[in-house]
Amino acid sequence: MSKQPTVAQRRVVLAADANTGLLRGSQALLDALCAQGLALKHPRPPHRCYLTPAGLALRAELLAPPPELPAAPPPEVETFAARTGHETAPVGDPRRVREVAVAWEGLLELRRVTNRGVTDQPCPWERAHLVPGAALALEAAGCRPAVAGGDAADGYRVGPAPQPEAVRVEAGAAEMPDCAAALERAGWQVTEHPDVARGRYLLASPRRA
Repeated sequence: MSKQPTVAQRRVVLAADANTGLLRGSQALLDALCAQGLALKHPRPPHRCYLTPAGLALRAELLAPPPELPAAPPPEVETFAARTGHETAPVGDPRRVREVAVAWEGLLELRRVTNRGVTDQPCPWERAHLVPGAALALEAAGCRPAVAGGDAADGYRVGPAPQPEAVRVEAGAAEMPDCAAALERAGWQVTEHPDVARGRYLLASPRRA
């Protein structure tokens, strides 16, 4: 197995002239690169060193942007089910608070990884899972989900919307502003709309940079 270049040797390769492949560095580093077949010393004085095809390939590899990580959620997010307000389970379990906090932290880490360090806007996983993504943002902010068979006025209820890349959020008049504020803090774009049968509702979609 060929010896891998050291960090110092990689720096020399990266600093090579982009047009000619001319290398600059200590004699020891240049000799090591030549020994690895990454550089070649010119036979005539002043015996400068240049990158070989293998060295040029290494330089191109070092300059290439890192591959994007898959948008797979961390285990905390993947196995966690955010409450959309359509569940029959009662709310108020103290253990649930801890589960929600852990899942939200996992989602923020997923945002950091897949959004190139940005955590204040939804990531690809949320855009592919709009309803659970919005529901987790609401539950993590302390908003109260409704219970299946109950009235949305007793908590929020998240469901799909006819519009693409959006969810519909129903809640009581008193809770509607809190839900809107929670989603906006989590990086969602929120608008309020009238509904003939149910009063008003929120339309939320992931905000883009």
